[in-house]
Amino acid sequence: MAQPTNFGFGEEQVMLRDSARKFFQDSLPVDKLHALVAADPDPHRPLVTQWAPELWQQMVDLGWTMLAVPERVGGMDLGAVAVAALCEESGRAAFPSPLLATANVSYILAAANSTAADAALEAIAGGAAATYAGIDSRGSWEYADTDVEVRDGKLSGTAYYVQDAQKVSQFLVKARNGAAVELYWVAADATGIALEIDAIVDLTRDQARVCFDGVTAELVATDAGAALHQAMPALWTMVAADMVGAAEWQLQTTVEYARVRKQFDRELGFFQAVKHPLVNVMLEIDQTKSLVYNAACALDSEPEAAARTAHMAKASASDMAAYASSRSVQFHGGIGFTWECYIHLYFKRQMHNQMLWGDAAYHRAKLADLVIGPVAA
Repeated sequence: MAQPTNFGFGEEQVMLRDSARKFFQDSLPVDKLHALVAADPDPHRPLVTQWAPELWQQMVDLGWTMLAVPERVGGMDLGAVAVAALCEESGRAAFPSPLLATANVSYILAAANSTAADAALEAIAGGAAATYAGIDSRGSWEYADTDVEVRDGKLSGTAYYVQDAQKVSQFLVKARNGAAVELYWVAADATGIALEIDAIVDLTRDQARVCFDGVTAELVATDAGAALHQAMPALWTMVAADMVGAAEWQLQTTVEYARVRKQFDRELGFFQAVKHPLVNVMLEIDQTKSLVYNAACALDSEPEAAARTAHMAKASASDMAAYASSRSVQFHGGIGFTWECYIHLYFKRQMHNQMLWGDAAYHRAKLADLVIGPVAA
């Protein structure tokens, strides 16, 4: 099926985007965000996640956890384009919440297509926050790699690099059961689960190792690889959308600063060494944004092109994020390197996003495998 006009971004998507932007601006403007997550500059501070659970509940009440959930199990299913718009606005606000993690789990569960997976999706539609626990100690994104095993019908082992682990009520766990690799749904407060918190640069998120010691869990997919293969393009696309939103904030903030900050009796924006790179940032953001919505639209209307377009979007987003972040800090001058300047919140979120689910080189290599075939050994 051919893609619709304007990537299928219609009135409903516009209303969602605008309402989300207003919600984030009103609920947690950047000064309040900084006070919430960056109140303590001590590098040896306790590893405690700082966020606003009451705002997450308001997001649930707005129905945002239902967006990536199919209608057949109580979701809204507005399409990936709508979810991308919401993720973009979340990135623009650098909002600390399990929104992205929960959307990711929703896509994986929908691909699992089982009765148990549908029950888990119903829980998410009802407001449960969830995250994926399926990365091994090497940080491998490959579908068969996991350090969690099923022993006597229970989960044992450790899942690494688990996003927003302290904010969720459910884990979707990838575990090896003999020769099979399966997916399991487990409550975060289940007996036998322990969190080992990671120290990460991103102040708007938390990350942990989730340790399982004889944990009772519900099987939701007997073939994790098949479900992940189908769902991963959505995960790459949504994190790329988050990066677009963050970069748009960086650009806007830096342009505003260049208009008011003077040097040699001229606004900074007067100098070509400043304004030309800012134009390049704008061009890179526009390019990535087009690729993101092309990928989201492919998820909705051209699933056979979803992996290819998502690899393009994430590769472009990772490169764009690095460039936009470096320019935003550089053009804020001496203050741009300080803790008090809000720029560092976005710089750090972008650096985390840049590597999350694979950096640009990883996705270009995967894209090359799709387009021209893998290189012979």
